[in-house]
Amino acid sequence: MAKRQLLMLGIRASFHTIAAVLVAGVIFTAVFLSRNGLPKEYTQSHGVSDRGGDSGRECNLFEGKWVFDNESYPLYKEEDCKFMSDQLACEKFGRKDLSYKFWRWQPHTCDLPRFNGTKLLERLRNKRMVYVGDSLNRGQWVSMVCMVSSVITNPKAMYMHNNGSNLITFKSLEYNATIDFYWAPLLVESNSDDPTNHRLPDRIVRIQSIERHARHWTESDIIVFNSYLWWRRPHIKSLWGSFEKLDGIYKEVEMVRVYEMALQTLSQWLEVHVNPNLTKLFFMSMSPTHERAEEWGGKLNENCYGETSQIDKEGYTGKGSDPKMMRVLENVLDGLKTRGLNMQMINITQLSEYRKEGHPSIYRKQWEVPSKENEIVNPNSNSDCIHWCLPGVPDVWNELLYAYIVDNHSS
Repeated sequence: MAKRQLLMLGIRASFHTIAAVLVAGVIFTAVFLSRNGLPKEYTQSHGVSDRGGDSGRECNLFEGKWVFDNESYPLYKEEDCKFMSDQLACEKFGRKDLSYKFWRWQPHTCDLPRFNGTKLLERLRNKRMVYVGDSLNRGQWVSMVCMVSSVITNPKAMYMHNNGSNLITFKSLEYNATIDFYWAPLLVESNSDDPTNHRLPDRIVRIQSIERHARHWTESDIIVFNSYLWWRRPHIKSLWGSFEKLDGIYKEVEMVRVYEMALQTLSQWLEVHVNPNLTKLFFMSMSPTHERAEEWGGKLNENCYGETSQIDKEGYTGKGSDPKMMRVLENVLDGLKTRGLNMQMINITQLSEYRKEGHPSIYRKQWEVPSKENEIVNPNSNSDCIHWCLPGVPDVWNELLYAYIVDNHSS
């Protein structure tokens, strides 16, 4: 009996010893991970590789530099994209310096995932992605369509539908994937909502009215918003009421304030109508302009015309960007996130600031009318230093989107 009791005591002692070793091992592992971050394999599985070897360091895709790369860029050829816009086809309209096509964005602490059109189409299978905004967002949509269509070998397996309305549709039949653009330059209703006849001297917005536009985005799987260019004036006339009735109340409102009101109207609509588990939301930050060469050390009264190099000064910011509007956007998105709806801002502003040579200037067809002779004689007053040549800068904007959509990058 005594021997049996001694044996039982020995077994219990061994059990407690093993348990103590296991607990110590778990504690050691937890401490190690807390000090060293997640394993590097975890970071790379999300498609953004860490270049510094410090896997605990946050990857910021928006801080970096442009690297000349004429081996892997451009991602498509201007002449091969049948959906190319003549407003953005700079080579077609006579631009000789084509170096703007060969630049790759290189983040400081990680690598931007290489765009793969087939992977994106697979992710968009039976889904709808829609760009909503102004002509800069339309240019980014054209870029995306060119990038995606370059991997579709059968021309009958894709089509574009444009009946002159606010909505333009590109569809891949094999994947049943739709990539749309919807014209809403101020997001809320305005007197500039006509997709062709929208250049009016007096800009008016119905600051609390968005349903006429927003019903076209309902049940989209990915929505990419932008709105900046059309707000660039000190005051915007706001309408409380209807364009069709005469009893509306009109009031001149300071631009930044009315911009915030429009974004709040958008966020309120999204809260009610969007399922955050089904729809990914993105907002492109403001696209800078390069209309005053003196801002980067050029001559007075000149602009982006004739520019062939980038701005080298890190952190350069021109007067074509409005920090107040950026802060308003950030605050609205932060507020939306606290209420359970995440809209990721794609910060294209700083990386695009460097690219003064990336605009069409006179090398484009604008408003369906060829550039006139006087524009060539006097390009300093007739150059387009707002939009971007394609292939070019907007392709990188879409590569950033790709990192979030396909490779599940998170800020």
